[in-house]
Amino acid sequence: MATAVCARLLLQRSTHGFLFSSRAGPALSSPFLSRAHRLGPSDDEMYQRTSVSVMQKEPGSGAMIYSYSARGFNIDGNKVLGPCALLPPAILQWNIGTHKDITEESVSLFHMLEPRIEILVLGTGSRTERIDPSVLALLKRKGIAVEVQDTANACATFNFLISENRVVAAGLIPPPVSTALSLKQE
Repeated sequence: MATAVCARLLLQRSTHGFLFSSRAGPALSSPFLSRAHRLGPSDDEMYQRTSVSVMQKEPGSGAMIYSYSARGFNIDGNKVLGPCALLPPAILQWNIGTHKDITEESVSLFHMLEPRIEILVLGTGSRTERIDPSVLALLKRKGIAVEVQDTANACATFNFLISENRVVAAGLIPPPVSTALSLKQE
């Protein structure tokens, strides 16, 4: 009974341009469904050109740092005041004041993450500062590479690594207010 229904369906399809087949597989015969079909010069031009327009950032491509100031950071449109920790899934306030506050305890949140981060980028303010060697040794033992830079370069490095789809995190301290461009009124 079931085979008679299948045969009737195949027969109905054959009247609409498909071939009837008594075998159990699909009974479709079309040059577009054939694996050997190749486009030729007479085919539509739309099949010969490809164009891509990116309207949105890829999902899961990570947070990007758009700007920074003495007050904090603009990360994907979110204003973050003060030092922050950028982790693969989140943006957190980082409870440190200066580079001297970066201790084994303060970096523990970076080595407890899953999936494990490859690189930790530390931005130490307006200039590159030395980090306690015990902190660097701890991160090395945990298999995390560390880049210590001034905040401006750390932001650029973080954005570059994120664009390369690397598993990266950042600990950033905003640079202090610069007086280089301040105006004096006399």
